[in-house]
Amino acid sequence: MAKTIVVKQIGSPIRRPAKQRQTLIGLGLNKMHKTRELEDTPAIRGMVASIPHMVEIIEEKG
Repeated sequence: MAKTIVVKQIGSPIRRPAKQRQTLIGLGLNKMHKTRELEDTPAIRGMVASIPHMVEIIEEKG
């Protein structure tokens, strides 16, 4: 079983650069307070780290 993390959107992409908005879409987030359970990979961790003001890691399962 692969390790997963639960990511929640806490910030709005309004008035943010297009790259940050695309990163949110890449994570599968598009609305405030929406959560997604994603595989814990370096790519996902990098995406989360690039927009720490808009997402937070709620839970790490593993």
